[in-house]
Amino acid sequence: MLFSRASLVLALLAAPLAATASDLEPRTGWEVYNSTKPYKTLIKDLGTAVKDQGLIVVTQAGPTGAAAARGITIPGNRIMGVFNNDYAVKVLALSTAAMIEAPIRFYVTENADGSATLSYKTPGYVFAPYLDEGGESLQKIADELTVKFGKIAEIAID
Repeated sequence: MLFSRASLVLALLAAPLAATASDLEPRTGWEVYNSTKPYKTLIKDLGTAVKDQGLIVVTQAGPTGAAAARGITIPGNRIMGVFNNDYAVKVLALSTAAMIEAPIRFYVTENADGSATLSYKTPGYVFAPYLDEGGESLQKIADELTVKFGKIAEIAID
């Protein structure tokens, strides 16, 4: 099949639009909270909420700043890893393998309308593969963290 030069140019110009990601939608094991807050405000409020719930932001990463340094504009996108040493010691006592999941991450994404979305995989979902090894005690930790993560999200988006 032959393409005209104009068809080829149009297809190449449209390709980046087709690759643009959409706003996050709920999926198995995730909680997704839409907010009306701007991206930077939600990041700040998330950090405050994490601290208020006795956890610590131990890692942060995102491609937005690095892309901007390369002259590329993308929507805000930040991962914030959250945990604390008390939980780390408890999890390690139950399952060395489960600690690969720590810190558990919140994900803040900027939407097309300027608002931001807060999402995360629930701690119960994250630790589920390790319950055979960690047993009821690991399930209890996962449940505690699931409650804390829910409170953090509610506080942050409020």
